[in-house]
Amino acid sequence: MSFDLAARLAARRAENLYRQRPLLESPQGPQVVVDGQPLLAFCNNDYLGLANHPQVIEAWRAGASKWGVGGGASHLVIGHSGPHHALEEALADLTGRPRALLFTTGYMANLGAVTALVGQGDTVLEDRLNHASLLDAGLLSGARFNRYLHNDAVSLAKRLEKATGNTLVVTDGVFSMDGDIADLPALAREAKAKGAWLMVDDAHGFGPLGANGGGIVEHFGLSQDEVPVLVGTLGKAFGTAGAFVAGSEELIESLIQFARPYIYTTSQPPALACATLKSLELLRSEHWRREHLKTLISQFRRGAEQIGLELMDSFTPIQPIMVGDAGRAVRLSQMLRERGLMVTAIRPPTVPAGSARLRVTLTAAHSEAQVQLLLEGLADCFQQLGPEPSHA
Repeated sequence: MSFDLAARLAARRAENLYRQRPLLESPQGPQVVVDGQPLLAFCNNDYLGLANHPQVIEAWRAGASKWGVGGGASHLVIGHSGPHHALEEALADLTGRPRALLFTTGYMANLGAVTALVGQGDTVLEDRLNHASLLDAGLLSGARFNRYLHNDAVSLAKRLEKATGNTLVVTDGVFSMDGDIADLPALAREAKAKGAWLMVDDAHGFGPLGANGGGIVEHFGLSQDEVPVLVGTLGKAFGTAGAFVAGSEELIESLIQFARPYIYTTSQPPALACATLKSLELLRSEHWRREHLKTLISQFRRGAEQIGLELMDSFTPIQPIMVGDAGRAVRLSQMLRERGLMVTAIRPPTVPAGSARLRVTLTAAHSEAQVQLLLEGLADCFQQLGPEPSHA
């Protein structure tokens, strides 16, 4: 008996679901070089345009000169350095919470938080469109795992009725493939009524949302009492890498004791924490970045609706264009690329079958002229491809 990997790969190709890694040959930004081709990119998550910011680069350089390159050990051995600690304090301040805990990736933060808080005999309830890392965390926790209908507090309430043990309700803040936001006030009400805790992964909300970039919790004006567990990633609007969990003294101490992905991994490079401290400062002080981004989002939505494209209900930088068929989405992406525009086709299993889409992401580094170029390219490509053939 052997693994027939060739057959699995061939089947994936036949279904138009085969993925390949584009090779980026330039720093992140609107103007990139991918596979040797200069392109105008609308597919990264660098929402505030900080990934290649000169001050952030300089902070990393200065951090490396002072602190070296590697973390050297896990946080609990000798890997927890001054910059890590300073960044945790700054993130606690951003979120208005007593403590924050730094993780090496968003995947690890979600895995660490869920598996440390619930286990056998407990319940974890998740939005069915949650990020893969949250779903994996729920399954790996050993708790009774169930998914409620997308962003549906009534569906959540029904599942809470049957919950046993400690119950954790888990949702994305901004849903990464649809761009819509969780109805946190309603979810928090249902969770609180049943004594459950609400955990929010606001990977795509920190930076673009909230008056000071504090994300969805700031956007809705919710307290730690309503959202006890708040997760954010640093590789998107912060422009660097890593993640954090913010919450009470007891929550953070519990994660330090029980979160295996935190305990058993080397800390991130201290110089990276230095860079993130600088990007956090820019995220909080340069309000024009959020304002410009809002202008671009409005411009894009107006233009796309005039062309007659099917958008989703999103006021965030994630602006998916619904296509439906995976092969058609790939073809549109290729046609745009031939015109010098990079927009990724998102296909199953990342999104449900029949809901393939072009996922446009806008950043504060884009200009209105560049968004106009994108709209013109989309109008031409959709017109050239023509309407989707009927399956009647």
